[in-house]
Amino acid sequence: EETESNFSWNAAVTNDYVFRGVSQSDGGPALQLGADYAFGDSGVYVGVWGSNIDYGSDGPDIELDAYIGWSKDLSDDWNLDLSVVRHSYFGERDGYGSIDYNEFIGKLAWSEKVTGVFAYSNDYSNTNESSFYYGLEGAFPVAEKTSFNTTLGYTVIDGEEGYITNFYDASVGISHEFGPVTADLSYHDTFGSDSSDLGDIGDGRVVLLLSIGG
Repeated sequence: EETESNFSWNAAVTNDYVFRGVSQSDGGPALQLGADYAFGDSGVYVGVWGSNIDYGSDGPDIELDAYIGWSKDLSDDWNLDLSVVRHSYFGERDGYGSIDYNEFIGKLAWSEKVTGVFAYSNDYSNTNESSFYYGLEGAFPVAEKTSFNTTLGYTVIDGEEGYITNFYDASVGISHEFGPVTADLSYHDTFGSDSSDLGDIGDGRVVLLLSIGG
């Protein structure tokens, strides 16, 4: 009998790395790698995940996220997941300054189909500003190896002198398993009063992501 490993890994390539509706690679392709380790039945897990990014000519080239979390099935239908993520960035030029920060994330999932997300940082991008993210994610099977996916999110950043930036993000897409490879084709966009402040990186875009894992 094959026993389930506590270690898992994932790798992906995409034409555009989009996070909460906003391109992190300035519309360019990205290679992404990750690994996780789960500590038995305790629900505790740790992991790392990385991707190339493009924050401009002086900005960093690599994002590396390290995290620790706890996942618990509350019932047959409900799961609670709490984690802390350290977002670290590498490759910025002298004078750019560090934008590393911590984020606290809570997720409540129902039947592996609908997930509510709340994320908070007390020092978003090392700016001494607070950020809040409220999200709703859905993944609904439409065939044996195909699912329809959708997200809706709301980002709030408390700026200096009380100025608040806020915008919505949304996506719709479909994913299908081709043997060991999962293909995810989706459309992402941002909207709301401050979405125009994002510039081109917040515009609507089609994303194709191919991933494998084990």
